[in-house]
Amino acid sequence: MYGGHTPQGFDCSGLVYYVYGQAGRPVPRTAEAQFARLPHIERGDLEPGDLVFFRSESSQSGMHVGIYVGSHWFVHASESGKPVASARLDSDYWAGRYLGAARPP
Repeated sequence: MYGGHTPQGFDCSGLVYYVYGQAGRPVPRTAEAQFARLPHIERGDLEPGDLVFFRSESSQSGMHVGIYVGSHWFVHASESGKPVASARLDSDYWAGRYLGAARPP
């Protein structure tokens, strides 16, 4: 079972699912499905709103996803029930776990 996908509590892919759903742009529910089904883009082509994916040992799927906001920053939900946070894509922690990026339709 996956974590939250409502403002009462988000997991990483639930945040993406909710945000894009509210914008009328539905995406798959899980990080794994988002990574598999959405068109991939190069890291150098990132634009605000693109999704960034990371390897994660703490996630059920082994993947973590966030929403790129620009200038090397992204927002993400680290786990259900915790506040949405921002992080730098080029930090040692996230840069070492980076898997790729995708652009939702």
